[in-house]
Amino acid sequence: MATSSMPASTSFSPPSSTLSLAPKAGSSTSRDGEMSLVNLAARQRMLSQRMVLQTVLAARGSDLHMKAARSSLTLFTDSQAKLVDTAGHLDAANGDIIRKTYHGPNGVGATIDAFAQQVGTTLDLAERHSPRVEDALARLVESTDSALEALNTATTAFDQVGKAKSETLMKELAGIVASIQTVAREAKVVSFNAQVMAARAGQHGREFAVVANVLSGITNEIDGLSLQAVSLAGRSRGAA
Repeated sequence: MATSSMPASTSFSPPSSTLSLAPKAGSSTSRDGEMSLVNLAARQRMLSQRMVLQTVLAARGSDLHMKAARSSLTLFTDSQAKLVDTAGHLDAANGDIIRKTYHGPNGVGATIDAFAQQVGTTLDLAERHSPRVEDALARLVESTDSALEALNTATTAFDQVGKAKSETLMKELAGIVASIQTVAREAKVVSFNAQVMAARAGQHGREFAVVANVLSGITNEIDGLSLQAVSLAGRSRGAA
């Protein structure tokens, strides 16, 4: 029988806090919609490390951690599918970045998929109390570093896409604000001309003067809002 390549000193005795490795009630794919893509990608790194420890503890006979590991694996694979699918919902340039990250010549998709598959295989062997579980655990632990590196690469790609999208949004916002300011300036000219015409019309131009004054107030409000938008865009750009 093959023996485990894992040293005896790395027997992974359960620490006192291992109960915290069980997924919390709110940890489900239903919350993924609330997360940005870069945060979702970053969570995959945390889940990968959690799954390894949960799987080791499950192989030691812990039913609690077997259930927890299964739950984490489901969350991991569902999130991974969502991240990979994102490429089809982005613009051409950003979609190409994600596709190359996962499926390009140096793509990390195969490494991540193999890691998840190894977790599942190890859990299956542990549930059957197979004597091959120690070898499977050794392979899983050995693959952890490469999986983490692959997940880091993916997170970096999503961070790059997020920053690019933010920059594009800021440019669009700046263009909208510029258009609003142009309209406001033109409306001020119209308002001023209307007030002049109302003054010339005397008593007959009173109602026209009221409308002109209201228009003037609206243009001043538009000016204030556009300045706020410019300030917000500047702060957002600085925080990106």
